[in-house]
Amino acid sequence: MIDSFEALRVISQHRGEAIVVATMTANREWVPLSTRRDLDCLFTGAMGKASSFGLGLALALPEHKVIVLDGDGSLLMNLGTLVTIAHMAPANLAHFVFENGIYRTTKGQPVPNAGRTNFKGLAEAAGYRRSYEFSDLEKFRAALEGILSERGPVFICLKVPPTATPPPYPMIQLADTVATLAAGLKRLYEKR
Repeated sequence: MIDSFEALRVISQHRGEAIVVATMTANREWVPLSTRRDLDCLFTGAMGKASSFGLGLALALPEHKVIVLDGDGSLLMNLGTLVTIAHMAPANLAHFVFENGIYRTTKGQPVPNAGRTNFKGLAEAAGYRRSYEFSDLEKFRAALEGILSERGPVFICLKVPPTATPPPYPMIQLADTVATLAAGLKRLYEKR
């Protein structure tokens, strides 16, 4: 299994100027690793909706890579997003799911069908262009640059260990993170 914090560190090293939409545990661990806070949208209080928001950003900003950092529990709360993303087929979307089999943010209750759901297979069946699954950090590290350069939508399931203790919660309001992201995007467009 892959340590989620180390997987996020690898993603942060390869993100470039990608917009990152993180939810639940991922947004808690992403904060100290992010290299472009002005291009982050930390999706708090909206479990299951980061992938839908990421899809909207990817469609509205097709010239920017959009990375969604999702959890298995979050994805299960909005499973229809897989079909919608596949249907809209944004070439610039990379959807990461951290599969730990629990709702880590709420102290570790098991997600439905934990360990028996094939998230990679669900993304493939929904129609994602490419789908991957990793349980080894070095294999993930070696493949990530190539994966992020592929035409999307791309789905990447990362098998991470269940850890019931959530990391500290960033005290950030969604409205503030959206305002920061809007300012960051404005600066990017002014450079062009």
